[in-house]
Amino acid sequence: MAASQYPRISFGIIVLNGEPFTRYCLRSLYPFAYEIIVVEGGHEGAWNVTTTDGHSIDGTLETLLRFKQNEDPENKVQIITKRGYWPQKDEFGRDRTPQSRAYAEVATGDYLWQVDIDEFYRNEDMLRIIDIIRDDESISGITFPTYTFWGRKDILCDSWASRRGSKYYHRLFKWGKGYKYVTHEPPTVTNEIGQDLRNIHWLKGEELARRNIYMYHYSLLLPWQVRQKTLLYQNEKPDYCGEMVNWAKNNYFHLRNPYRVHNQYWSPSWLERFHGSHPPEIIRMMEDIDRGIIQAEIRQTDDVEHMLNAWWYPVGVLGLKVGYLIDYGIYRIRVQLVRVKRQLINSLSTKR
Repeated sequence: MAASQYPRISFGIIVLNGEPFTRYCLRSLYPFAYEIIVVEGGHEGAWNVTTTDGHSIDGTLETLLRFKQNEDPENKVQIITKRGYWPQKDEFGRDRTPQSRAYAEVATGDYLWQVDIDEFYRNEDMLRIIDIIRDDESISGITFPTYTFWGRKDILCDSWASRRGSKYYHRLFKWGKGYKYVTHEPPTVTNEIGQDLRNIHWLKGEELARRNIYMYHYSLLLPWQVRQKTLLYQNEKPDYCGEMVNWAKNNYFHLRNPYRVHNQYWSPSWLERFHGSHPPEIIRMMEDIDRGIIQAEIRQTDDVEHMLNAWWYPVGVLGLKVGYLIDYGIYRIRVQLVRVKRQLINSLSTKR
């Protein structure tokens, strides 16, 4: 299928301190994009990892501008930045919803595909998704299952929280006149009559997993990401992420608890080897880092190798997986009991 026959997809990105991923993410999306709208900068809750005027502190904005100048021959890329200045009121508000609305409000495609700067897809999977939405225009949105990478591109991080549902990301939405981006967490879009697109014809993450279509999430790949993200999350969501910086210190930069390695630190988690293929731009990025073409700190993983090769670690991982199945089974029983209780109460109320 020629690129001219692709559905018109508007990719929307909000990015703060996205280096070194920025150019590689844009390159990965460019062949499939009708337009790419990038909102750069931080909201009020991100003051501890931004410049005084609210921009990235790692050169992300400059990279975006260079990409626009040197790598955007079809004029697909639009860059939006905040106009407020500290300590004045931030036009992006306290959370990320206004930032996502900023790209949604100017999107002109038939689909809106939300992407974080460290999220990638294999080219063949992008084409499969394009085929899916082209062949069935009734699909209102798609949720993707994810692989989360930790320290190296051949190490996966998994957890109870991921298996309970946090590995599924709402990312692709039908888009058109009167459609609205409602919330960023979870990403929610309504159509022209106010219907949540997830309640119409939604393609769920479990279905994509069966088709082996995944989002590749490199959120725990590089030390710089982990440092600035944990600072951001802890300040942005103190009730939910109040120990995030301590988690990074103890369980990312050191392996003091090798079964709490995911930044969802309240949930048991573990590391495993990944033997599959990667999106080409991630391979290119890592090669450029190795060659010194771009500068990025790499986490040394001798401790990870030692742990993965030890007899006790896989045994512990197996125990966690079995424990998850037991825990999930108990959860499902409780759900069923609550459902039966409600049915009995409703039945008794009706008889009266």
